[in-house]
Amino acid sequence: MQQQLELDFTTVPQEQPAKQQSPSRNQKAVVTIVGLDYREDYINEHQHDWLLTEIDRNRWLDDLKRRVQHYGFKYDYKARKVNYDMRIGELPEWLKRLSQKLHKDEHTPEVADQVIVNEYLPGQGIASHIDCEPCFEDTIVSLSLGSGCIMDFTNKFDKSEKIPVWLEPRSLVVLRGEARHEWLHGIAARKSDEWDGQKHERQRRVSLTFRKVIIKTDKTPLK
Repeated sequence: MQQQLELDFTTVPQEQPAKQQSPSRNQKAVVTIVGLDYREDYINEHQHDWLLTEIDRNRWLDDLKRRVQHYGFKYDYKARKVNYDMRIGELPEWLKRLSQKLHKDEHTPEVADQVIVNEYLPGQGIASHIDCEPCFEDTIVSLSLGSGCIMDFTNKFDKSEKIPVWLEPRSLVVLRGEARHEWLHGIAARKSDEWDGQKHERQRRVSLTFRKVIIKTDKTPLK
């Protein structure tokens, strides 16, 4: 049996300044939401396909309405907590390299040690939320695979202010500062999205969310 090739990032183009990497279709969101960064084509097509294949080689969990995979630490969605008993272990090598690249490209201040993989089939979504603040450090990064979709950002202090962001396959969205703590983000449960006057039918989408767990020295639960 032929051994699967290891993921290699050496063919990814060098990062360009943020202004060149933020497409005009998401410019309003990038300008309005302080701490939001959006990068198209963060990985190439070969790496995209490799990641999807590698993810599907691993075990999916059916704890939620959508399938998920946990790496590094298992996150308790219902209790919204992480503790030492939930540590799974080191990230697998392929995720470790991707986490290191994110840090090298200055998208994360530290190398992430927790990754959640979410699968969204047409009609599935995720309620608007802010990632657990006592559980995870300031920066949250998500890489999109498969289908594109709209992620809605809602101002925590003014729920009437809602800004859509189009997440292209192979794109990266980074939340830090106000974008992380003062804006909820979510994906509506529907089978298509309207963007730029066009209807986009959703297909299978997989996202990888990279986070750094906050470690408490007294080993009390992180919740």
